[in-house]
Amino acid sequence: MNTMPCDNDSVTDYGRKPYVTNINVQAIRNRNYRTALWTGENLQLTLMSIPVGSDIGVEMHEDTDQFIRIVNGRAMVQFGDCREDLKNAQRVDGNYAVFVPAGTWHNIVNIGNTPLKLYSIYAPPHHPFGTIQKCKS
Repeated sequence: MNTMPCDNDSVTDYGRKPYVTNINVQAIRNRNYRTALWTGENLQLTLMSIPVGSDIGVEMHEDTDQFIRIVNGRAMVQFGDCREDLKNAQRVDGNYAVFVPAGTWHNIVNIGNTPLKLYSIYAPPHHPFGTIQKCKS
């Protein structure tokens, strides 16, 4: 999905070529729900900004492992074997990492009072090259 970024921010997917950046600064500056910052053949890094009281949404990636790093904010991370039973939950804040094996149902809920800033690495890539989602819907 390619849409215009929030507030006319200039965003580019730098994938398929070497790229060096301060990932914490990139995550804090990102105002989009999801922005693909780097998409390669074997992995993808997306930035996310989750509004107060919102969540990523219960999801499961059948063939994709996921690494999520909370940069700023507070969240409830939920895991489970099925969509209806995310019985494993833990509160996290900035500097936490979350590992989600392929086939695991999960959700991340913003329980803080500021937008939740994070980045996620998918292996293999999960979203199309250049994905920018201004909001969750």
